[in-house]
Amino acid sequence: MSGPVPAPSAPGSAGLPALVVTDDPQHGVSTYARRVAEAVAALVGRDLAVGPDALTGTAPPARSHLHFTDRLWGGSPEEAADRVEDLARRTSLTVTLHDLPQPSDGERNLPRRAECYRRVVEAAAGVVCNSRHEALLLDEHVLDGAGARAAVLPLAVDPVGPVPAPGQRPRPDGTAAVIGFFYPGKGHAELVDAVVELRAAGSALRVAALGRASTGHEAELAELVAGAASRGVSLEVTGYLDDDELLERCRRAAVPVAAHRHVSASGSMATWIAAGRRPLVPDTRYSREMAELRPGTLTLVDPDDLVTALAAALADPASTWLEPTAVTAPGLADVAAASVRWWADEVAW
Repeated sequence: MSGPVPAPSAPGSAGLPALVVTDDPQHGVSTYARRVAEAVAALVGRDLAVGPDALTGTAPPARSHLHFTDRLWGGSPEEAADRVEDLARRTSLTVTLHDLPQPSDGERNLPRRAECYRRVVEAAAGVVCNSRHEALLLDEHVLDGAGARAAVLPLAVDPVGPVPAPGQRPRPDGTAAVIGFFYPGKGHAELVDAVVELRAAGSALRVAALGRASTGHEAELAELVAGAASRGVSLEVTGYLDDDELLERCRRAAVPVAAHRHVSASGSMATWIAAGRRPLVPDTRYSREMAELRPGTLTLVDPDDLVTALAAALADPASTWLEPTAVTAPGLADVAAASVRWWADEVAW
């Protein structure tokens, strides 16, 4: 994953950027960057993936594309912006933005993250967002209404095999489950609160966090686990799960949930859908956009009444699985093709 990109060897691949895949195999953004790079390779017949060190070597590629979230590229927003600006001086750079700044970052963090993303946008030859909602966040909180100069390529969903038929589905494990890193505001606490109410009404539902704490939030997760236990609710934290383990837990969960109210784009929603599940998601600008893009894949719920939605899902387990008419596209091949067209036709390298 290091060294300069070799000369083009496949029709249609000339002029395409090196595709930077970061080094954290457990981070969703790194995983997504790798999968998009693999889809582009399948399309153009050549592997364009490189590691970040390829951009700082003696012969960096002339053009490069990376997936950016500040927490992946630096220990602080300022450090992350410094790093991307340095790379942009070495290679003509396009960027896919993730985890866009928004008010839920808090009064202290929002200005720092917004300035970081502004610097990344200014350094880049082109910018991609994963939803219209994110492009609006970019305009509203980073560019101060100057107009987001971003292409929109939705996060890909590739189903993992056919959706199990009703008689072939695994026995539910009794959990309402959330996927991905824990950090305050992700929805774990709200889910615990809702399950506490249900248990008071006689439900035996438990909570499962399918993932681990985001770095720096381990103590807060431990506090949430202890607080849930003190209220009579089991909160299981699985730690990192590989793809097979995660798929198995996704399909065993009694109720799939993506409870984050302030999401910019949601890899966890995509993971639930890929597993054949129809998760409960708060009714927000982003989730409405995704429900329109992929009809039949999400159940939008009142963010302030998760209890009712959980009870309805428990009463009708079939409602938590995708019907044959559900639309899961676009997939990775679609994103790869759209990316290649964008690099070729719209980026001012």
